[in-house]
Formats: sequence, C-alpha cells, structure tokens
Amino acid sequence: MHWKLNPITARKLKRFRSIRRGYWSFLLLGGALLLSLFGELLVNDQALVVRHDAQWYFPAVVDSYPIKWIYTPKEPRTGEFFGEAKDETGQPYSGLVNYRLLKKTWKAAGTESWLIMPLIPHGPDGNTFSEGVKKLSPPSREHKHYLGTDGAGRDIAARMFYGFRIVMLFALGFTLMVFFIGSTVGCLMGYFGGKVDLLGLRLVEIWANIPFLYMVMIMVSVVPSKVGMTTRVLLLLFIMVVFSWTSMTYYMRASTYKEKARDYVAAAQLLGAGPLRIVFTHLLPNTVSTLVTFLPFTVAVAISSVTALDFLNFGLPEGTPSWGHQLRLGQEYIREKPWIIGSALTAIFLVLTMVTFIGEAVREAFDPKKFSTYE
Repeated sequence: MHWKLNPITARKLKRFRSIRRGYWSFLLLGGALLLSLFGELLVNDQALVVRHDAQWYFPAVVDSYPIKWIYTPKEPRTGEFFGEAKDETGQPYSGLVNYRLLKKTWKAAGTESWLIMPLIPHGPDGNTFSEGVKKLSPPSREHKHYLGTDGAGRDIAARMFYGFRIVMLFALGFTLMVFFIGSTVGCLMGYFGGKVDLLGLRLVEIWANIPFLYMVMIMVSVVPSKVGMTTRVLLLLFIMVVFSWTSMTYYMRASTYKEKARDYVAAAQLLGAGPLRIVFTHLLPNTVSTLVTFLPFTVAVAISSVTALDFLNFGLPEGTPSWGHQLRLGQEYIREKPWIIGSALTAIFLVLTMVTFIGEAVREAFDPKKFSTYE
C-alpha cells in the first residue's frame, strides 16, 4: 500500500522547507541532537578501539573486561597497563586506565599495541591533573582542551557537549508532557462545555496563578540530598511540568470549540462514538497545527527555565554537566577566565536562536490563514 501525505500537510511541509533559515536550523539542531545521542563515541576519556597482545578491546562501548586495565600514575610503564601490577610496597594495584597517557607510552616505547581515542579525548567528570593540566587552564590544542578546564580541572568542551544532550532531552520530555496534559484537559473542556468547561477553566486559572519559579525552588530545595541523580532529574522534570501545563489548555480549548462544530464530529456522534474516542481520535488530530506551532517555543522556554534554575542552583543535581552550572562558575572568573562563561553563553545563544528560527518557520508554514478548508 502506497502511503501518501494529506495534500494540505504536504503543502505546509513544502512551505516550511522553503523558509531556509528555519529549515536549516532544524537540520542543524536535529543533527546535533542525533550526534549527542552517540556522544560517548565522540567525547569520552575511554578509547574507542584498543589492540594489545593480539586482542581487540572496545572500552568506550563495553564497560568491563575479564582482565582489568591498570594505570600507575607515578611511573607509567607498558607492562603495568595490563594484567596484575604491583605498587611500591609490592601489593597488587589496580585502577582506571588513563588511555591518553597509555597511548603516549605505547608510542614512545615503540610497541605494536595501539589505540584510537575519540575526537575530544576527555570525559565530563574526569580531570587531567596527572598530565600536568591545572584547573582553570585556558584552551589548549596540545592537551586537546579546546575550551579550557573548569575549577575542578574538568574539560569544558566535554561538559558543554553532554550538557547540550541533557538540556535538549529534558526540554523535549518537558514539552511532550506539557502538551499531553494541556491538550487533553483543553480538549475535554472544549468538547463537553457547560459546567465542565466553567469549572475546569476556573481551576486552571487558579493553578496558573501559582508562582512557577518560587514553587519549583521550594520543592527542589526540600528533596533529600541522598536521593540519586536520576531520581532528582525526574523529580525536577515532574515539578516543572506540574506548574507549566496550564497555558496550553486555553489554545486547545478554543481549537476544540471550533472543531466540534464541524460535520465530522456530528457524524461520529451519530455512529455511536463515545466522547473519549471523539476527543482522542478526531479532535486531537485536527488540532495538531496548534500543537506544532507552539512546539519550538515551548522547547525554548524549557531550555531557558532549566538553565536559569541551574544557575540559581535549584535545577539539575550538582555535578551534572549543565550550562547553568557553567554560567554560575563563569561569573566568578568573568574577567580572568572569560572563556568559561563565554562558551556557555555562546552555546545558549546558538541553540535558542536556532529554536526561535524553527518556531518562526513552523508558525508561518502552519498558519491556518494560508492553508484552510471550507465546508
């Protein structure tokens, strides 16, 4: 069966592609997000491929091997990186391998062993003090710290890269949840009308007047410190969604009022379709243009909100690669170390600019005044 787009939808997509600024922003941002999902193969302190003693290893993909890799920082020798090593007292020593130093050691020793590192051979959490790199170091091509290091000696480029992935996935998850709750409540209010609409509208107005920022700060601050990082991130997402879904209900309620007066809704009712089936099968798909129009702007709001909360230390857990944390650190060294805050501001500016361009293009392409059908 040959699947074909609705002619009106095809015209809207064609119009979107013709708006070059928004279309190319969509491709660039989507491509960057796709690359970030495979970030461990691009930005990592683990080797991609290791060839040693006629064996193949893939540390960036596989977390553990039957034989431990060994690294002794004081006196690195080739034999101490594989198998059982001894420290100065003769006791067995084991630890995480420094693949960057291992690569240099093998190259200097002229061994047949070799390895391949990612483009940025640093992780978001590890430091490079053992290699002579200090904290708050400026950008360096020699050590491949392309944006320098932060106050803990961590690579800023790696933290910005993983921070992009976290903030984008967080923003997309926030947007989907807000749209699901807001559109469902708005459609139900618009479809049933009467007392359901009146009562629902009053409750939504009351909930919308609760100060969002203060409530998020209060609820995040009371979360116990022993709660795991993943749980804290999910809690922050849940709290932000709970106090952010109300604005979408107004638009969906108005769209539903308009759509339910059309003949296809009356036909579905005559055929015996129930209210929930009409709302989710007929009304929601026909109000999707409203959702699509607000999608990019909601993503931009989510990115700005989580970055601002991180900056105030009420957002993602401390230690998480975050643009807001980077801004907070950078303001302390804004004169002496301008690359710290400059990298975060540049990333935020570029992403929000692209999201805004996408939003403008989507709004113009899906404008109902340009593509309308009349009965």
